[in-house]
Amino acid sequence: MLDFTRIDYLKNGNERQKRAYEVLAKYQIFEKLKEYSPILAGTIPIEIDIEGSDLDIIFEVDLRFEEDFLDDLMFSRFIPHDVDVEHPIINGEKCITLNFMLEGVPIEIFGQNKPTKQQNAYLHMIAEYKILQEEGEEFKQKIIELKKQGIKTEPAFGILLGLENPYEDLLKY
Repeated sequence: MLDFTRIDYLKNGNERQKRAYEVLAKYQIFEKLKEYSPILAGTIPIEIDIEGSDLDIIFEVDLRFEEDFLDDLMFSRFIPHDVDVEHPIINGEKCITLNFMLEGVPIEIFGQNKPTKQQNAYLHMIAEYKILQEEGEEFKQKIIELKKQGIKTEPAFGILLGLENPYEDLLKY
């Protein structure tokens, strides 16, 4: 299985993966923010992204010290001034999301006060990767078609696999 905690695999991937690597490497995002255990999650690493898919970067953030995290992001000078910051509550936990564009590439940074390998975004991606490996190319193309119709990733897997609650059921996979 690929080591998704590193971004090297993107160099040899499809065009969007190569572009993602180029932007992430140019701005040294993972190096500058390594103390937050960043992981690129979502659809681009597992090649089920569609036009307009963003780079989903997850971080481990102690939100009691959110200012430190934001200061580190701003200090790293890769975050543009027009960043949209939100504080969603997910499963009763405060989180932080930052959305912005870098060289025309949409990026979402998601911070939660738990290790990145324990966050649902990572766990879903790993489950989806394993399913894609087992089910093959035809299944993968069906997921991409559902996504093009506006269906989110987890519900798309739920439809094809007959999952009642895909967000929870994928965590059990």
